[in-house]
Amino acid sequence: MTINIQYVNMATSEAMNAYVTQRLEKLGKKYEWVISAQVHFEVIHDPKGNGKICNIELSLPGPRIFATSNEKNYESAVKETIKDLETQLKKRKHQFTAHK
Repeated sequence: MTINIQYVNMATSEAMNAYVTQRLEKLGKKYEWVISAQVHFEVIHDPKGNGKICNIELSLPGPRIFATSNEKNYESAVKETIKDLETQLKKRKHQFTAHK
């Protein structure tokens, strides 16, 4: 799986790159048919204290899947986003097995 990480309006973080890559590679081993991942980190001013946004789009056979989350820190944003993606991947896997 190819992973492309972009940072919008913020500095690049090697630690964040390693964290996201590790999490996505686990997902890639579980679902071998995932082709690539586009990750976007962004920071916005949020009066609630959140504002750390993580967007992940996965390219795979059929339509792409996308998830986003807005949390207090990037680690929890990545966790939530990947949890949402995994739910979508489970549904897609069920569709794949139903059509074979």
